[in-house]
Amino acid sequence: MITVSRTWDESNRKYLVSSIDQIKILLEGHKAKMNGGRVGGGEEVGTTAQVLQISPQPEWTEESPPAIGIVCGLFGLSLFEKSVLLLCAGVELNSEISKLCAEIHGNPNSTYPTFGLALAALPQPHWNALTPASPLRKFKLIDIYDGSSNLTPVTNSPLRIQERVLHYLTGISYLEKELQGMLKPVRQNAPIVKSHKDIVEKILASCKNTKGTTLPLIQLWGTDGTSKLVIARRACANLGLDLWCLTSELVPSKTEEMQLFIQEWTREAALLGSGLYISAEDVVVETATQKSIARLIDNIPGPVFLGTVERWPVSDRFTVILEVRKPVKAEQYQIWNFCLGERSKKLDNHGISKLVGQFDLNSSTIRKAVSQALLSAKGDDYLFSDLWESSCAITRPRMTDLAQLIIPKAKMDDLVLPPPLKQMLREIAIQVVQRDKVYREWGFERTENRGLGITALFSGATGTGKTMAAEALASELHLDLFRVDLSALVSKYIGETEKNLRRVFDAAEDGGAILFFDEADALFGKRSEVKDSHDRYANIEVGYLLQRMEIYRGVAILATNMRDSLDTAFMRRIRFSLNFPFPDEKSRAEIWRRVFPSTTPTDGLDIRNLAKLNISGGNIHNIALNASFLAAEEGGAVNMEHLKRAAQVEYEKLERPLTQDELVGWS
Repeated sequence: MITVSRTWDESNRKYLVSSIDQIKILLEGHKAKMNGGRVGGGEEVGTTAQVLQISPQPEWTEESPPAIGIVCGLFGLSLFEKSVLLLCAGVELNSEISKLCAEIHGNPNSTYPTFGLALAALPQPHWNALTPASPLRKFKLIDIYDGSSNLTPVTNSPLRIQERVLHYLTGISYLEKELQGMLKPVRQNAPIVKSHKDIVEKILASCKNTKGTTLPLIQLWGTDGTSKLVIARRACANLGLDLWCLTSELVPSKTEEMQLFIQEWTREAALLGSGLYISAEDVVVETATQKSIARLIDNIPGPVFLGTVERWPVSDRFTVILEVRKPVKAEQYQIWNFCLGERSKKLDNHGISKLVGQFDLNSSTIRKAVSQALLSAKGDDYLFSDLWESSCAITRPRMTDLAQLIIPKAKMDDLVLPPPLKQMLREIAIQVVQRDKVYREWGFERTENRGLGITALFSGATGTGKTMAAEALASELHLDLFRVDLSALVSKYIGETEKNLRRVFDAAEDGGAILFFDEADALFGKRSEVKDSHDRYANIEVGYLLQRMEIYRGVAILATNMRDSLDTAFMRRIRFSLNFPFPDEKSRAEIWRRVFPSTTPTDGLDIRNLAKLNISGGNIHNIALNASFLAAEEGGAVNMEHLKRAAQVEYEKLERPLTQDELVGWS
């Protein structure tokens, strides 16, 4: 990698000019030999010793070599290969060399070098410099063209230096333009926590132990992509390397494209002094993309980092596999304090503890959350609520394409449920609030790796209050509620359903959301007997869900009308099971009392008779809403006649008759 300074730049320019002048003298000598071996006063020219006497090169040191010296060292070029590269560079930089090539070829249009010319004119020629395995061609330092016919001998084919390499020799370094649309520089220079420093030290130790051979593949697995990049960047910095990132969707799949990428990146990694980070967090094992990535890794000699969510099966290449988690809670506490600075004193003694207990964020996300909160105009008195809201908001975009954000309207006091059921909902809230104390401070997470999430099953008939209860729970906890869109999750393509599920769970685990799987039996149903490939992959999806639910650390609610259809393996992983009963007459009366907003005009409503309608709370809401529209159209208050007409419509939708017993006393 070139470190440019004015002194080096001038020395490099002089050395390159001198080197090209030597090539020019060698070509002149070869031309003279073709014309009888003597020129001028009859003296013989063109030997390497004479060339060095005629055009001596400036001195350079090992600490500050010229660009051509760096290239020779990086790619192991022989003197002949170095001369070929300089010959190709000379054609671009010195018009006299292109003229000499044409004169030697005996064709004014042939202003290009060839291997045949190089073998005849340059010192210490060797045939294997022409082969595809030679450094010149293997690393795409030069291009070889076959002219107008594939039958053109390789020795007669025009040679041209790669533009990228030409600029490097002149002291200008940049990423190859063909790779600029595929790779992005990693500039994660954020402070690094101790637990992540320990991982960096393991990486450096493994690289030290393999010194002199191909560096190991470093597989960093875990859900925290940002922390993995910070670790990889810090490790590269300690190795004196930059880092570039390649995302999985841009990994070449076709053989020719992959071979070209391998050639160009291998060259660029050497010239730029860089490592490669392959981001494969959304890739499922045993898919075509995973196999392409594995093939790519096996053919790149330089330092390679692979970021995955789960451990991947390793290839023949020596691999170091390290799990990367978010900073531990104590480190997150320190990061919050550091980012808030003096403002941390504005919070009560438990303010930061509450944030750390609820949210599981990396250092980058915490900094963003603090920055967003401090932009609020509410002032320091509202700092905690601003920090809480910004922590929720910062993870929200990761969920919106696969789940629907529900703005909670219901409160716990709005629920009309049996007291034991409401108490169980409050116990769920208590476990969410106190989980950090129990898991971390009291040590449960040190003895258990699985089952640390809080998962509840809400079962019961349609309209019995399952969604409303989920809203009330989200309101109580001041968290986002996302209804998972099963139609967006399930895909006919192999591996896509698991990938979508992973994205949902990973986003929710940050702590800012409650997942609400409505009609969960569609996704969490019983596994079937395998009769065809469709059954096999459906069972794989269920198996993945079981595994993911077991290690999930967030809050998930599964709602179903058909509890018995759920796979029994899921039931073992459920922390709470709440059965929402069909409301009795007393409960229905209470729902009717609450269903109309206080601003809705009503006239002569008979709650006792309304409660005789044998329907769920959801149906009651529909009837009240439809009756309100009828009253609004007539310009009056909602009365029993409006409700009767709306009830008839609702019963028709339910394909049930509105009996006379239910209408007794209505008129």
